[in-house]
Amino acid sequence: MVKIRLQRAGTKKKPFYKVVVVDSRKRRDGAVIESLGHYQPIVKGEQFVVDREKVAEWLKKGAQPTETIAKLLKKAGI
Repeated sequence: MVKIRLQRAGTKKKPFYKVVVVDSRKRRDGAVIESLGHYQPIVKGEQFVVDREKVAEWLKKGAQPTETIAKLLKKAGI
């Protein structure tokens, strides 16, 4: 199954997440099919940037968003 999920980056106590499409059987930092954007929870106002067209395309193809990504997408109006 293909999932849309967060891939952690950044440094200790300053997380930065990439929004990626990945096979659900791969590790968190494993091979990525496609990168869709990023999420910075520490920045004032929580910066969440994604390519809306790519997200819609992957959802049509059957990719399942994780719980966190689903909440962020809903908050962004996607």
